[in-house]
This record gives sequence, C-alpha cells and structure tokens, in this order.
Amino acid sequence: MSSNQLDKKSEAWSALFSEPMSELVKRYTASVFFDKRLWKADIAGSLAHAEMLAAQGVISADDHAAIQRGMAQITQEIESGAFEWKLDLEDVHLNVEARLTQLVGDAGKRLHTGRSRNDQVATDVRLWLRDEIDLIGGLLSDLQKALLELAEKNADVILPGFTHLQVAQPVSFGHHMLAYVEMFARDAERMADVRRRVNRLPLGAAALAGTSYPLDRERVARTLGMEGVCQNSLDAVSDRDFAIEFTAAASLVMVHVSRMSEELILWMSQSFGFIDIADRFCTGSSIMPQKKNPDVPELARGKTGRVVGHLMGLITLMKGQPLAYNKDNQEDKEPLFDTVDTLKDTLRIFAEMAAGITVKPEAMERAALRGYATATDLADYLVKKGLPFRDAHEVVAHAVKTAIGHGVDLSELPLAELQAFHPGIGEDVFEVLSLRGSLNARNILGGTAPAQVRAQIGRHRSRLG
Repeated sequence: MSSNQLDKKSEAWSALFSEPMSELVKRYTASVFFDKRLWKADIAGSLAHAEMLAAQGVISADDHAAIQRGMAQITQEIESGAFEWKLDLEDVHLNVEARLTQLVGDAGKRLHTGRSRNDQVATDVRLWLRDEIDLIGGLLSDLQKALLELAEKNADVILPGFTHLQVAQPVSFGHHMLAYVEMFARDAERMADVRRRVNRLPLGAAALAGTSYPLDRERVARTLGMEGVCQNSLDAVSDRDFAIEFTAAASLVMVHVSRMSEELILWMSQSFGFIDIADRFCTGSSIMPQKKNPDVPELARGKTGRVVGHLMGLITLMKGQPLAYNKDNQEDKEPLFDTVDTLKDTLRIFAEMAAGITVKPEAMERAALRGYATATDLADYLVKKGLPFRDAHEVVAHAVKTAIGHGVDLSELPLAELQAFHPGIGEDVFEVLSLRGSLNARNILGGTAPAQVRAQIGRHRSRLG
C-alpha cells in the first residue's frame, strides 16, 4: 500500500465523502504544526490505552507488543528529527497513528478501539499541561529563592515606602522584596491547586457518550499517574475549564511580574536612582548614547497584556458552545501554548535578573528623608504620651507644615520648636524621628523591622527547601 493510500485511509470519514477536502480548508482546519508539541503526551496516552485494551482482552498480546514496538520507533524518529509531519494528516494524533499503522499494520488500526480523537486530545492536553505546571512550579520556586537572596543582602537598607506613589513610611528594602515572595508563593499554591483538576482522565469518554467496549478507565488513570477520571462523558470531551483556570492563574503570575517590573523601571530612572539592573538585561538607544533602558521589565509588563488577552480569548471561546465537542476547541491550544511559553521564559529571566540588581541605599535614604516618612512615628509617640490619636494626628500635621516651611526634616527641628507643638515631647523623640528608629520600631509579625525580615526569610527558606 502506498504512503498516499495510507494517508487517505487515516481519514476515518473519507469513505462518506464524494470529493476531497480543498487545500484552503485543509490549511484552515489543520493543527499539526502547533499541536505536534503534544506528541509525548499522545504516545503516553496511547500506550496506557493499549495496555488496558490488552488487559481487558479487547486486543491481543501480540497487537499490544506491536504497538509498543511501533511507538518506540516513532519516539526515536521524532526525537531525532526524522519523523515527517504531514499537513494532510491534520493533527498530531493522526500523524502518529498513520505512522504506527505503517510500521505495524493492523495492530496500529486497533489502537483506536474504544476512543475518539475527542477524548484523546482532551487527555493529551491535560497530560502535557500537567508536566508544564510542574516545571512552572519549579521556576516560581527559583524566582522566590532569588528574591530571598536579594532581601537578605538588603534587610537593613532603608527604602521609602509609598502609598499613592507618595512617600509614606520607611521600610526595609528586604521587606519590600518579601512582598513579591508572598505573591509568587500564592501563585505556586494556585498552580498546585489547578494541577489537581488538570490531572483527571477524559479517555474512555470516546466521542461523547462513552463506549460499549469493556474499558477500565481507572486502570488507565493509574498508569498515567492521574488522580481520577472525568465522571461524565459529555463533560469529559468538551470541558476546557482546566485550560481557562490555568491561564487565569498564569495571568495573576504575570500581573505580579508586571507590578514588580513597574517598580524596577521607576527605581532605575534618574528621578529615583534607587537601583541599577545589570547591563545584560538592558539595551541602549539607537540615537541617544547615554541611555540604558530596562527592556526586560518593560517587555514583561507588555507580555502581561498578552497573557491576560489569552485568558479572555479562552473564556470567549467557550462561552457559546453547546455540548459536547465542537471544532471551536481546536482554538484552545495556541493561546494555552503561548501562555505556557511566555510564563516560563518570563520566570526564568526574572530569577536571573534579580541576581543582577544593584541597590543604592544612599539614594533611597535621601528620598525617605524628603518625604517626612517618620510623621506617623511622631503621632504614635504622642499617643504613648497620653494624647488621643486624632489629636496627635493634628499636632503632627502642624509640625510637618512647619518643617516644610523651613525646608528641613522633622528630625532637624529643634527640640524647643517641637515642644511648642506639645509639651510632652522630650529628647527621646529624636530616636523616634530617625529612619532607623522607625524601621526597628515595627518589630511585629509581618512588620518591616530587619529582625522580622530575617525571620520571614528563614520561614520562606524552610518552606522552599
């Protein structure tokens, strides 16, 4: 039998049709050139299915052995680059099946017993995504560890903390980095939770209604390391919640990356001058020779919109579909694949970039002094002297107004002038008004005192292993 005849035979519907598919339709409907990345998952699912069919007596032991032998050769061919991917065969599944039949004959044709491409593709995507989630979990861990290193080196460095992008209170730079560690830790938790729902087996649902063959779906699930089977055949073949849920979790990761990117971009600008990013993560200007542009965080900020766009695309893809499978669902793969690729690349480069950040403590401290960052500390000091907080707030507002008029920090006002605002103010106020004193005073669980920062770093290190 010729290769063309084999290709034609692989089109299970071909005998029904009186004319061949047009070349335009063939290109429009084909997915092989983007879904071929599923080949490992496709072969793993097929081998598990074949093993179960043999155990159930649906196919013979000889057929099972031939399928195993053929799949081993196909694996070698794909890995070596010798496998020929054919547009005429539409997708990864038919390409692999046609080659298997070419290699082992009728045994290859019997492999598809009790399944459909509908439950097959749903299984393949889940198996592939499960492994990608595991990789992403490792990358999230690497990024957290890189941020912990940066935090530990700068636990004592004073950074102006902002609200409304106005100087609010002094914080430890390490404490600020730990805020992102918390975000990425939640992201890792979400990914692990999504994985549980990804890791369920649709195979055996067949086209939409199940099958009359005596399949052991739980056996296949165990073989593939899946946590259970999809319990409704209609839902099994048409559900893409898991892809949407993953892309939502990925979007949150990218939102956190984007927030961090925004701060790195601001901090590196001449207006702030708080940090420097290593040259290997930056570019110059084609016209302005003095420029050093933070391209990596800028591009990550932009790629966040790309990933969030994929989430919207997947939600829109599913919102009007009746049960069960529809060809619309072919459109789930490219946004899902691109989301995975974008997220992995971003996490890798950010973990590397964090190690190349140089902190400029003097610039940060000068900025904190310009913003009257210890005003709240003065109010707290007056409360401890017996003044109600609202009254203390009013007193400090007057003190700040005076300091602004003199062009000095609160700590630079003479004691006599401070006492004019309240007679309870004593010499000990200057320790309270210092940036370091403010930082150390917040020695409470979750606070910014360096002692608390180091305790949190230890907690995170124990968690990450």
